[in-house]
Amino acid sequence: MQHILVYADSLSWGIIPTTRQRLPFEQRWPGVLENALVAFGENVRVIEDCLNGRRTVWDDPFKPGRNGLVGLAQRIEIHSPLSLVILMLGTNDFQSMHEHNAWHSSQGIAALISAIRTAPIEPGMLVPPILVVAPPPIRTPKGPMAPKFEGGERKCVGLATAYEQVCKELECHFFDSSTVISSSNVDGVHLDSEQHSTLGTALSQTIMPLLQQVNAC
Repeated sequence: MQHILVYADSLSWGIIPTTRQRLPFEQRWPGVLENALVAFGENVRVIEDCLNGRRTVWDDPFKPGRNGLVGLAQRIEIHSPLSLVILMLGTNDFQSMHEHNAWHSSQGIAALISAIRTAPIEPGMLVPPILVVAPPPIRTPKGPMAPKFEGGERKCVGLATAYEQVCKELECHFFDSSTVISSSNVDGVHLDSEQHSTLGTALSQTIMPLLQQVNAC
């Protein structure tokens, strides 16, 4: 069985916009992805490590444990051997308490890539390939998310382009989610259930050949 680790935030955790509720596994995009890959005949398990509020490499001044770099290498060690690691982070880098821009967030992604590649996995185990998924741009934040993400739609401009450049430089796979989905109409930040379905299905088409390459190694 092949294992895929999804290292992400609330967009992948499946929070239902304007609530603290969570979509069931089969409706969250990692679940949609797993089910689609299994339907294609792949023997695969998608492992979710999705924490609400997780940044790329910065701390949350109000909640501990939201720095995505801290402990990442150990997560790779725990779950190895892995056939793929999917990174979908960045949205929380643009919360109102931060003044980061797209370039800052892309450097955070680069640091996460380095941590994955230098993780202390057992000898002979595969250093997993990495797929960076750029989250869709923040729209005008609404409802309970409005104060937390005020100005986020301005700060996140150019994120996909910046991520793509980092992926080219570091030879990682890249997927721009905004080519198939957008942020929720409800809160401007998260994903609606139909967006989860669309993203999981689209990613399955991208990931199938990546798993086949791993199988061929």
